[in-house]
Amino acid sequence: MDVLENRIPPVLVAVLFGLLMWLAAYLLPGVLPIEWRVGLALAVLLAGVFICLAGVASFRHASTTVNPLQPETASALVSSGIYRYTRNPMYLGFATVLLAWSILLASPVSVLGVLGFVLFMNRFQIRSEERALANLFGNDFEQYCRTVRRWL
Repeated sequence: MDVLENRIPPVLVAVLFGLLMWLAAYLLPGVLPIEWRVGLALAVLLAGVFICLAGVASFRHASTTVNPLQPETASALVSSGIYRYTRNPMYLGFATVLLAWSILLASPVSVLGVLGFVLFMNRFQIRSEERALANLFGNDFEQYCRTVRRWL
């Protein structure tokens, strides 16, 4: 088990990558015109927030934990609602919010922060969550993984 695995709250990971994106945009200023990027960033931001909240609502409806640092305490395998389309809507929502931030920053290099977030989450958060869920829900979880993609 890796030292970083399932140790940092995903929302904090998203904030840290957002700060790195801001730093990249500051050091390498953007080239995108402001006229359209604010509206586009707002639309993408709203989509990301909606995706996150839909994931939380599905967990609440199933009366299971939303705590990503303790996946072994899950009491239900949620596969309805937005979970029919993605296994990680909350993380997808965070990535979408980071994409909105990148658009607003107008620095093409800041998009690398979104990629960094996805790679970090795959390696240090999602793997351990999936191990815990496989232990809890066995074949049901394996079937779910075969039919629903991790991100999109």
